[in-house]
Amino acid sequence: MTPKLTFLLGGARSGKSSLAVRWARQRARQVAFIATARPTDEEMARRIARHRAERPAHWQTLELPQGVGAALLRNPPQAEVCLLDCLTLLVSNVLLAVTDPDAPDFARAHKAVVAEIAQLLAAVETSACDWIVISNETGAGLVPPFPLGRLFRDVLGWANQQMAARADEVYYLIAGIPLPLHRFRDGTGPWGPDGPSKSGDF
Repeated sequence: MTPKLTFLLGGARSGKSSLAVRWARQRARQVAFIATARPTDEEMARRIARHRAERPAHWQTLELPQGVGAALLRNPPQAEVCLLDCLTLLVSNVLLAVTDPDAPDFARAHKAVVAEIAQLLAAVETSACDWIVISNETGAGLVPPFPLGRLFRDVLGWANQQMAARADEVYYLIAGIPLPLHRFRDGTGPWGPDGPSKSGDF
């Protein structure tokens, strides 16, 4: 049976993690939480601790800042649901591991991210658990002023597209409210091929 993949996308503090934890708790008791964050400073350490406190103590936690797909292909989680939080930090970790922040190698960085996402999707396809993957939408703001920021925005946008294309359901979180983007997957929206009616039914 093909695992179900749910992709949660949104801005910072939009409610992605809280919703993902709630949905995972509703769907299964055996959950593998795949954490990609590194406690690089006190603020990040506090954030990690806060998210950890929100999760049930019996959940399995796998700390994998990068190489997620490769690790899970070697040792598939024994769980009903796998929750990855988050794709954003996974991509960031890969970038910082393969390129100089002051002089980023765009080709090398893109190649590394492509390989990471390919392995992650392979792990999703071959696992026995359903998946919930969280990521940030970073392309809606101003153009980043530095090359590394622009590189990160571009490769994360690409990674989000790959995940959304594979996902069964895609939700965009705004103020804690999930908007079902998968209903718009064919480009026509919920109204059909003719779009909204002329009477203004939007």
